[in-house]
Amino acid sequence: MKIVTSLSFQGQCREAFDAYARILGGKVTAAFPFGEGPPDMPVDPKYKDWLMHAWLDVGDQSIMGADLPPEFAPNIDKPKNGFDVTYHTEDAVQAKRVFDALAEGGTVAMPFGETFWSPGYGSLTDRFGIPWMVNVIADADWKPQGAA
Repeated sequence: MKIVTSLSFQGQCREAFDAYARILGGKVTAAFPFGEGPPDMPVDPKYKDWLMHAWLDVGDQSIMGADLPPEFAPNIDKPKNGFDVTYHTEDAVQAKRVFDALAEGGTVAMPFGETFWSPGYGSLTDRFGIPWMVNVIADADWKPQGAA
């Protein structure tokens, strides 16, 4: 069994998934535009290059995505709310690299740095409007700086 998050975009799905593949070291394994759908599919021709389905594999994890025209998703233009895509790794250098790459052109909510639970954590909304958390998984014997 696998639970996969599906991300919604407004014409940037292909660009976002290509960026995520590069940043996370994954591979886009599906990218189907609306223009390749059935001829009777009720989609405005201006959306023919938008993706109706995309799939990104990163290791044994995956993310799905699609571009959603407003007639399919009336609130697509609203900020994403109630979820974050979360990247966890034991490698602090890798986590910082991923955080910085995702933050480029986006908005940092919590700068990447040490917390009471992790040697590295940060949160942001990327340039595509997707909220992310990047977290370093602490070793069992890790203690925050200044902790006894």
